[in-house]
Amino acid sequence: MTDISFYHLERSPLEQALPKLLEKTLAAGKRALVLASSEDRVESLAQVLWTYDPGSWLPHGTARDGNPEDQPIWLSTDDESPNHATFLFLTDGATSEWIDAYERCFELFDGRDPAAVQAARDRWKAYKDAGHDLSYLQQTPQGGWEKKA
Repeated sequence: MTDISFYHLERSPLEQALPKLLEKTLAAGKRALVLASSEDRVESLAQVLWTYDPGSWLPHGTARDGNPEDQPIWLSTDDESPNHATFLFLTDGATSEWIDAYERCFELFDGRDPAAVQAARDRWKAYKDAGHDLSYLQQTPQGGWEKKA
């Protein structure tokens, strides 16, 4: 079963949290697929990955860039992994029919949006009913992550 972690964003937006999680993904030698809600959002997140930290570099691509097999991080709205990712990042309420194909899934949701919180609760229940290993992480005041029981 896929290890699914819910990241409850409260202190910082997705644009600040996602790059740090992707840095850790690459440091672990893994490839990532980031699913977003629209093509505009995909391109916006791709731009964030180029500019979030002048001293850092996260190799990534989108359909506009092409060559997904060469990209350790692929951003898309399509529920497929052309870069052979083992880690899946679901943002903006995006979902995947292929959760079982991944080693890990990261559900990132905006804790300040009641609809996003409710949708995350619904997905938690569905994943639990399917037998996945679940964990819940909440942002600390310092911006790090604390695993909750």
